[in-house]
Amino acid sequence: MDRRIQQGTATKLLQISKVSKDKPNYKFVSLASLLSEEYLRECYRELKKNKSPGVDGVSIEQYGENLGENLRQFVGRMKAMSYRPQDVLRVYIPKAQGSKRPLGIPTIEDKIVQKGISEILKAIYEPCFIEESYGFRNGVGCHDALKKVSDEIYRRPVNYVLDADIKGFFDNVNHQWMIKFLEHRINDKNLIRLIVRILKSGVMEEGKYMKTDKCTPQGGIISPILANIYLHYVLDLWFKKVLRKQLKGYAEIVRYADDFVIVVQHKEDCDKILESLRERMTKFSLELSEAKTSIIRFGRTAGKNEHGNKPSTFDFLGFTHFCGKSRRGYFKIGRKTSKKRLNRRITEMNEFLKANRNRYTLKELWGKVKLKLLGHYRYYGVSENSIGINAYRYKVERLLYKWLNRRSQKKSFNWNSFKMYMDKYPLTKPKIYVSFYTT
Repeated sequence: MDRRIQQGTATKLLQISKVSKDKPNYKFVSLASLLSEEYLRECYRELKKNKSPGVDGVSIEQYGENLGENLRQFVGRMKAMSYRPQDVLRVYIPKAQGSKRPLGIPTIEDKIVQKGISEILKAIYEPCFIEESYGFRNGVGCHDALKKVSDEIYRRPVNYVLDADIKGFFDNVNHQWMIKFLEHRINDKNLIRLIVRILKSGVMEEGKYMKTDKCTPQGGIISPILANIYLHYVLDLWFKKVLRKQLKGYAEIVRYADDFVIVVQHKEDCDKILESLRERMTKFSLELSEAKTSIIRFGRTAGKNEHGNKPSTFDFLGFTHFCGKSRRGYFKIGRKTSKKRLNRRITEMNEFLKANRNRYTLKELWGKVKLKLLGHYRYYGVSENSIGINAYRYKVERLLYKWLNRRSQKKSFNWNSFKMYMDKYPLTKPKIYVSFYTT
């Protein structure tokens, strides 16, 4: 692609971002005009390859065979407002404990326009988001959110943690409220109309059409930024500008997508926050999961309770956090891979080995397992979690031994020969990749 086109698009988005930051009340117009053939070509090139096609069965490679003409007609339909997103193909991916998560697969054309709109929305809203919002944002991620929680507990007068979960958030986003939030910064009816059509595109599941009057399209490229915008107004700004002013002591929120914790100084403030949260969620068609929402005593002052029991723990982003002590007897935050996540990862590895033990040579299979171990360590290899990543490595070794001996009727290894093979071709060793103690 012509670099001038790439630079031109990037410059326009940077200009939008600067105006959004400098003028918080400014409403943007004529945004739909940015969805030009050149811009959408760039969006097409950024789509991930080798992904499943949508309901029309057209792959990204097939769409690209006549890309210029396809995009020219596509832009023409958008300008005439005759473009309507096709139904989203619903599939299910496994979750822990045998449950499944619904996932929507848009068509290639719908992915392209979602990518284009999502970049425009990011340019407008990224400068507005609070620092404590970490999900689906450039330059920050899960480890930053975890470090923020750690810093808050160490450096602030934190005695309690409110661990909250929004029940089925992506399935319950209210479309009317979503549009109202978008209209705070956008005064372009054509772009809003496109977003409404994306939100209301139906779902095709096992050949049956289902209408959608709420939710954001899970699996859709536009969903993460829409989710952040929704929770920015529903939760983040409200907590910062309204609720926190009503509290007696210190409190802070740390959010990653729809997963968040609130660290609090006083117990009475925890009760007020929880009551207010329930009311706030109800107003915007959401609900806290009572089974996954709790207030626990946590921090330097969280010693044993009146029954002599240890302080409670809380889970956040795949880690169980608990109160511990250093070798010198000082307070520290203990951290380990949550039991649910560890079991899920072990199950995934077991399924991978079972399905692929005869598909690859031993050398190829060994290499793929090493890459999977490395990926696990890069996420879970954080301060205080040596035990967690070593436990995963131990389980993987046992699974390898089990499935390599089922490649044929005759055993491939006994335990001694397996250990000798591992000594000669070592698996990826556990390592702490992320420290939460560096500034």
